[in-house]
Amino acid sequence: MSTEAAASNERKMTSVFERYLTVWVFFCIIAGILLGKVAPGLARYLDGLAIYVKGAPVVSIPIAICLFFMMYPIMVKIDFGSVIKAGKSGKPVFLTLFVNWCIKPFTMYGIALFFLGTLFYGFIGPETVDYVKMPFGLDLSVGATHGAGTVVLMDGIKMLEIPLWRSYLAGCILLGIAPCTAMVLVWGYLARGNDGLTLVMVALNSLTMLVLYGVLGGFLLGVGRLPVPWQALLLSILIYVALPLVAGYLSRRWIIFAKGETWFKEKFLHVLTPVTIVALLITLVLLFSFKGEVIIANPLTILWIAIPLFIQTMLIFTIGYWLARKLRLSYEDAAPAAMIGASNHFEVAIATATMLFGLSSGAALATVVGVLIEVPVMLMLVRICTQTRHWFTDFLSGMTVPEALADIMARLNLMQKQLDRLDRQSGKKTTPDGPA
Repeated sequence: MSTEAAASNERKMTSVFERYLTVWVFFCIIAGILLGKVAPGLARYLDGLAIYVKGAPVVSIPIAICLFFMMYPIMVKIDFGSVIKAGKSGKPVFLTLFVNWCIKPFTMYGIALFFLGTLFYGFIGPETVDYVKMPFGLDLSVGATHGAGTVVLMDGIKMLEIPLWRSYLAGCILLGIAPCTAMVLVWGYLARGNDGLTLVMVALNSLTMLVLYGVLGGFLLGVGRLPVPWQALLLSILIYVALPLVAGYLSRRWIIFAKGETWFKEKFLHVLTPVTIVALLITLVLLFSFKGEVIIANPLTILWIAIPLFIQTMLIFTIGYWLARKLRLSYEDAAPAAMIGASNHFEVAIATATMLFGLSSGAALATVVGVLIEVPVMLMLVRICTQTRHWFTDFLSGMTVPEALADIMARLNLMQKQLDRLDRQSGKKTTPDGPA
């Protein structure tokens, strides 16, 4: 292929927001810190407009609305009808489910525990604590202990006082159990992967999250001494996963039926995209307005969280990519299968951390660091994929026997034609038995 053809075929990120997501997050950090200085009570006031149960805030109404509109546009893009094709996809789907749910959550826990609870423990501060809201379904008296936390009273509201590093650990756990179902469509496209397979895996992971997200989240948070009642996990999944998923599925079907698929993709989704952007940016600004003092006092806080998240991303990608080659998948299937595990569904993680621990928690901050590193790290992995594409053409990887034989014959025929062309140029003719 010529250089011009390759350039014309080059795939790029068309969304300015997606392309410069890291820059947007940095702007949100600055805006949030300034908001915390200028109007320190605004974010707390909005977070306090909540539905209360037994005197404890359960769901912050403004934040819940914001998070819903952050999630709904993602869910409405998913074609759940493609799930019926999962059985035909075979090995790539099995690989994705295995890496996402049997490996990724546990490696994330182990890596985050080692870095945050051991290696960076002294930098974060052994005595530094975080105040998180009491999870829904938990009713303890002041002074009682719950896991690694102690119930305290702040501004007339019961809160849990926990070590700050454990709060960061909780955020990492919530990222680790949330395989990407949104931007992986972008990463698969840029890596020239199988777009149809990516859609199948996105739909399947979204449905799987309804069951496994709460189960694995509850187990790993409990192991990390931050146990969360099942009522809180169930409520979080219902509000921030099930509700936007069902709303997205039903509205997608209705709009396509009424207006057609072309109008849905070219008009509706085009108008809806800015809604996600605005909702995410507002959430980030409010979150950083709470954590401005922490970041100013310890500017390397974000780095301490980013390092384990980066290592986790690279490890999961390596495992997925290596297993894809061992399973002899084609490159077009291997690239999205590896990247859907490496990337995180940070929108779900942010929503869940906010619901369980509060917008001002270290857990919520840790999930936002996942947003911060998402684009540069995943673009690097896209580059790795495109540069190692030849790994999956060796040994006729991913082909059936008839396909392999046909490929061999086609290559031999092409070689013979090239030899004939060279012979004609030199005035000779070559036969399979040698020169005539």
